[in-house]
Amino acid sequence: MSFSQCIIVLLAYCIGAIPFGLVVSRRSGIDIRTQGSKNIGATNVARLLGKKYGAMTLAGDLLKGLLPIWLAALLVQGQPNEHLVLVLCGAATVLGHMFPVYLGFKGGKGVATALGLFLYLSPLAIVGCLLVFLGAVGVSGFVSLGSLLASASMIAFLILLHAPLWKVVLACGIVTMIWLKHHQNIDRLLDGSEKSWKKSCG
Repeated sequence: MSFSQCIIVLLAYCIGAIPFGLVVSRRSGIDIRTQGSKNIGATNVARLLGKKYGAMTLAGDLLKGLLPIWLAALLVQGQPNEHLVLVLCGAATVLGHMFPVYLGFKGGKGVATALGLFLYLSPLAIVGCLLVFLGAVGVSGFVSLGSLLASASMIAFLILLHAPLWKVVLACGIVTMIWLKHHQNIDRLLDGSEKSWKKSCG
């Protein structure tokens, strides 16, 4: 990889690390890192501050996943290592959200940022993932379960759509990171202590 390509990957991480949840919630006087699930993502923001602020956080996290890969694709089109750069940019963006340098490497779980990333790479696969997410949350009431199932389904949808191998490899890596970041949610789902979205809205 060239020096300029390495800079592109680094910038992707820096953009991914922007903590939109904290930016959105700053004026509320509530530190979302100390309340609720203590996560900086849209779900915790929505629980603590309402759906409006949750939607704003979701939009910000989604865009920071989409913009870096879009810009990287424009900048490295036709260059040597093009697909390698895109894989690294995609992974760096999601890692930036999960481990942001601005917050001492304590960040979110990467689902919305991954959504933005693959919204660019495979919009049809995202449609399938959203249907899985909505179905899982609608039936179970657990956003975490919907996120886990939807992220895992991304790999299957990419394969069904005959996506290039590099996209499938990127998805496998990101899905693994998302599941590892959800380890506490998985434990709570298994022991029955996970909070239901339906109950929190009721």
